[in-house]
Amino acid sequence: MKQENKKAKCLAAFGTGSDVGKSVIATALCRIFSDKGYAVSPYKAQNMSNNSGVTPEGLEMGRAQIVQAEAARVPPHVDMNPVLLKPVTQIGSQVVLLGKVLQDFSAVQYHKEKARLFDAACQALDRLRAENDVVVMEGAGSCAEVNLMARDIVNLKMAAYADAPVILTADIDRGGVFAQIVGTLACLEKEQQDQIAGFIINRFRGDITLFKDGVDWIQKKTGKRVFGVLPWFDHFHIQSEDSVVIEHPEAKTDPSKTPTVLVVRIPHISNFTDFDPLFQVKGLGVDFVERVRDLTPYKAVILPGSKSTRNDLDWLEQTGWTAKIREYVQSGGRVLGVCGGYQMLGKEVQDPGGLEGKPGATEGLGLLPHVTVLKAPKTTTLSNFEWDGVSGAGYEIHMGQTALPEDLNSGKERSQGLFKVLDRNQQACQDYDGAMSDNGRVMGTYMHGLFDSPAVLKKWLKSLGLEGLEITEESGMQARDRQYDMLARHFEKHVDVDALIKEAME
Repeated sequence: MKQENKKAKCLAAFGTGSDVGKSVIATALCRIFSDKGYAVSPYKAQNMSNNSGVTPEGLEMGRAQIVQAEAARVPPHVDMNPVLLKPVTQIGSQVVLLGKVLQDFSAVQYHKEKARLFDAACQALDRLRAENDVVVMEGAGSCAEVNLMARDIVNLKMAAYADAPVILTADIDRGGVFAQIVGTLACLEKEQQDQIAGFIINRFRGDITLFKDGVDWIQKKTGKRVFGVLPWFDHFHIQSEDSVVIEHPEAKTDPSKTPTVLVVRIPHISNFTDFDPLFQVKGLGVDFVERVRDLTPYKAVILPGSKSTRNDLDWLEQTGWTAKIREYVQSGGRVLGVCGGYQMLGKEVQDPGGLEGKPGATEGLGLLPHVTVLKAPKTTTLSNFEWDGVSGAGYEIHMGQTALPEDLNSGKERSQGLFKVLDRNQQACQDYDGAMSDNGRVMGTYMHGLFDSPAVLKKWLKSLGLEGLEITEESGMQARDRQYDMLARHFEKHVDVDALIKEAME
């Protein structure tokens, strides 16, 4: 249905705040437009998240737009997320522009670059519009942050550039949904209010018919329509954009009764969606935990990726996790480190150029004999690998190199490791990734998404003595595709999709 020589129409999914469901609604719209035969692309001008992924070209972009591209049935491309901010500190972020690291900016420095970045984001949107029928735009946080609005490049300013009607999402589960909607409009100028076509109420629990009076009140008060009320869902799963969903980590499983894996919720956690497949294993518990606790009952402990490895190593030491994890391994426990977690397991993390802050070195947990040197350029690859003959696929996003001290400056591909890497970004290679301790209890790898491969997940669980658990053979894109279909059907049941399409395409 691609329109020749025309700019694609745009439809924007914005929110009354963070984590109200913008990403999920944009994902649903991408699948629905695709189902109806439109050439559709997702788009988010600026994404702030440490949960990123890699395109087929080997470039980095936000994971939420990769998910939405999958829902739209198109390959992810950096034009879909031209600006990615990866927080390094409370006041600074690494800026990734069109898939490549630009540099680290403080918040003040970044604001000075906004005009240039807005132009780059507009050009990316123009390219998408030239190749599609419709672009589904996602906003960031609240679209009514009055102190930031003058410098905002992702919400109403971008919607105005695209002439996109805005669907405002509000989360009824957190309470105050009427104030969310009316308060957002009250913070906007009349011209900005006119950009908003209507609302979607998200995460409703209970009998929707009981909210009819609420819908009527919103429509009468605002003069804008409610396109639908989406019930809470838990019968399917869509990957989350950022770590807001694990902001209050706590143990939810009794590991003495259910075999359980513990993921340490470090302060600068990245790519936490690596562990989504573990939640799908029947009979397995998964806990994200921040406070130190007795690890004895757990089948394994996982150190996840980190955007600030040395700072998170300091946090592990200061909170007592370092001693507790070492003790756990000495008593027979098993530990897996992924990306930054892999770096932490070694003897030392060196940062001679100050990529993550002040130049220097930080002692690691010493559970693997390797040393990491942080240095540019960033590695971003889609990779296929083998683990003792078991095939897997994943992606790598990291700064620097992790190897035995004597191999760090050799300039040669590694001759040993946990995984044999078969290719990176579709280029064949004969390299190795990761490491395993001599006693087999400690493993580390740079491979994100390794558990998306059922055979790899099954082999890892077997190493924990968990051979009897039920693992679905549906995995990776096949499994996610089915989730997107379920999301679209859920959305169509409760939202006036025809009205949204009309709003977008007129």
